[in-house]
Amino acid sequence: MSERLRGAIIGAGMMGQNHVRVSREIADIELVGVADADEKIRAGIEQRFGVPTFADYRLMLDQTKPDFAIIAVPTVFHREVTCEAMERDIHVLVEKPIAETEADGRAMIELAKARNVVLAVGHIERHNPAIRALKQRLDAGVLGQIFEMHAQRVGPFPARIRDVGVVLDLATHDIDVICHLAGSPVVRVFAETQQNIHSTREDTLSGMLRFANDITAVLQVNWLTPTKARRLTVLGAGGMYEVDYITQDLTFYENGQIYNGYRGLQLLRGVSEGRMIRDHIEKREPLRLEVEDFIAAIREGRPPLVTGEDSLKALRVAEALVAAGQEHRVIEFVQ
Repeated sequence: MSERLRGAIIGAGMMGQNHVRVSREIADIELVGVADADEKIRAGIEQRFGVPTFADYRLMLDQTKPDFAIIAVPTVFHREVTCEAMERDIHVLVEKPIAETEADGRAMIELAKARNVVLAVGHIERHNPAIRALKQRLDAGVLGQIFEMHAQRVGPFPARIRDVGVVLDLATHDIDVICHLAGSPVVRVFAETQQNIHSTREDTLSGMLRFANDITAVLQVNWLTPTKARRLTVLGAGGMYEVDYITQDLTFYENGQIYNGYRGLQLLRGVSEGRMIRDHIEKREPLRLEVEDFIAAIREGRPPLVTGEDSLKALRVAEALVAAGQEHRVIEFVQ
C-alpha cells in the first residue's frame, strides 16, 4: 500500500476543522471530502481548504469511497456514524470518548473486528510528546515504586459542549493517560461532582481511582476555572515527575536521599530534595501525531496507539465516577 490514502472527515466543528487542517498537511493523505450538516461551516471549509463538502455523510462515503474516516461529531452520534463507516469497510478514527455508553462502545469494537478494520480513538493526550517520554521513563524504573498520580484539568466553560458533562468530555483524557501509565486494573473509584453552570450535566469533578497495584490517582477537573491548566504529577520512591500538557514540559524532581542509597530503599525514613531536571522533549502537535499513528496502523496492519478497548476502559471508569458522584458512594470494579 504505497499510494496516498483517501480520507474523509465527518463533523466540521472546532475539532473537525483541526482534523481537516492536519490531514491537509500530511503528504500521505488525500482528503476527498468533509461532511457537516451546517451550510455555513461547509462553505467555510471549501473556501479555506478547497475540499469538497457534503451535507449527508452517507452520501459522501458512498460517492468518494475513502480508505478511512475521521469522525468528530457529538458523542451521542459516535456509534451510528462510526458503524455506518465500518459497514463500508472504512477504517475509523473517532474522537473520544468512544461512545456515550459502554454498550455502544462494545458494539463498535465488535463490528471493527468483524469487518477487519482499524478502530482508533482520539485520546489526544496519549500522543503528547511529554506523556510518551514519561511513559518511557516510568517503564525504565526511574521512579521505582509509583505511589500516586494527580491530574489537574481545569478551565473556563466551553460553549461548544452540550451533550456530555465534564467527566466524559475532559476527565476521559486523564483517565486514559493514568490507566496507561499505571498499567494495572482499576479496583474502585469515588467522586464528588457538582452541576453549577452546565444546563444538564456535571461541570465539576473531584475524583479518586485506586489500582490493583496500590497506585492512587486523584482527578481535579472542571469548567469553572478562569485560567486553563493541564497538569499531571507522578510521585514515586525516586521523586516526582510533572507534566505540563500545554507546554509539553517534563520536569523531574529528584529525591536526593534515595539516590544516595537506592539499594537501601526499604530503610528510608523520609525524603530529601535533590536535583530538578527539565527533560528535553521534541515538541510536536499531538493531533498530527495521532493522525500519523492512525495512518501507520492502517498501512502496517497493527493496532493504533489508543484502541477501542483502551477507550472503553476509560469510558467504564468515567461512568463509574459519574455514578459515584450522583450516588455518593464508592464503586468497586469486578475484574
